[in-house]
Amino acid sequence: MNYAQNRSAGYDRGALLYHWNTGDINKNFASIKHDLLASGVATEVCRSNTPLTQAYNNTMALDWPGKRPHDNTIIDRLSEDQDLVKTAGLQLVAGRDMDLARYPTDSTAILLNESAVKTMGFKNPIGQMIGDDTLFHVIGVVKNFIANSPYDPVAPMVIEGIKGSSFNVTNIRLSGNRSMTATLDKLREIFARYNPEFPFEYHFVREDYDQKFRDTQQIATLSGLFAGLTIFISCLGLFGLAAYMAEARIKEIGVRKVLGASVFSITTLLTKEFLTLVVLSLLIASPIAWFVMNAWLQGYAYRINIDPWVFLLSGGLAILISLLTVGGQAIAALAPTPPAR
Repeated sequence: MNYAQNRSAGYDRGALLYHWNTGDINKNFASIKHDLLASGVATEVCRSNTPLTQAYNNTMALDWPGKRPHDNTIIDRLSEDQDLVKTAGLQLVAGRDMDLARYPTDSTAILLNESAVKTMGFKNPIGQMIGDDTLFHVIGVVKNFIANSPYDPVAPMVIEGIKGSSFNVTNIRLSGNRSMTATLDKLREIFARYNPEFPFEYHFVREDYDQKFRDTQQIATLSGLFAGLTIFISCLGLFGLAAYMAEARIKEIGVRKVLGASVFSITTLLTKEFLTLVVLSLLIASPIAWFVMNAWLQGYAYRINIDPWVFLLSGGLAILISLLTVGGQAIAALAPTPPAR
């Protein structure tokens, strides 16, 4: 989970929020964008068909030069009006972003991510023609960014221009020159001015992205709780067995003490049987644990490897806990019995 969380998302999630285009937002988008920028509350504004964290449009119908017959590769589809690269903080590898003011033909422009370039086999993607009902010309390539699960490989993606696109989301890059409360109040005021019939409901991209880890975090928490409970119950069992053993061998312990045996030697005698069982259980459990966990990790495209130190550390802790549990009881059994009154 930490490995996936520390992966680069491929865009800047900080100070980025979006609003679903309810009511009259699309109709009044030009005015909303102007007021957001003019007020200083935002530095970049653009529209897309889906949020950056929910690329749920895809197709197998796109054609490109050199595509093999019966190639059913699924390509994710995102669309923008313009300035998505700057608004989201995407990283351009080649070419440029869409700019309808300077290039009116960008209505049929398209961007590819690196995975799409690899899938389509382009050595020089700029200028290539891609499409289905509409032909788009490639104007840029962006680095892969995580639009769906952070545990899966980044799928091939195209980012299409406005031709034939519908825009469901307004993306806003906040300026950060005022408090968050003042920023949200200003956003609410602007949206209410042009879309009064619908509430202002914003979503922070960072929070949406963090939601992708919630299920795994719950699994990690439950695993930790059950592991702790298992260790606690095991220690209770060890404690009970040690207490029973010490009580059953109390005469032997007394004889050994009288004959001059040290506390260390007697404690070692009492604990070695338990340690033998603990070490044996580790030898049996470790290969099984490695096999099961390694098989589980194979379900993730991006994962860590299980290093030997994991088993050495966990085995050492198990032995230490056993020593403390059994040894403590053994030492208690060696304590002198107070005289009866």
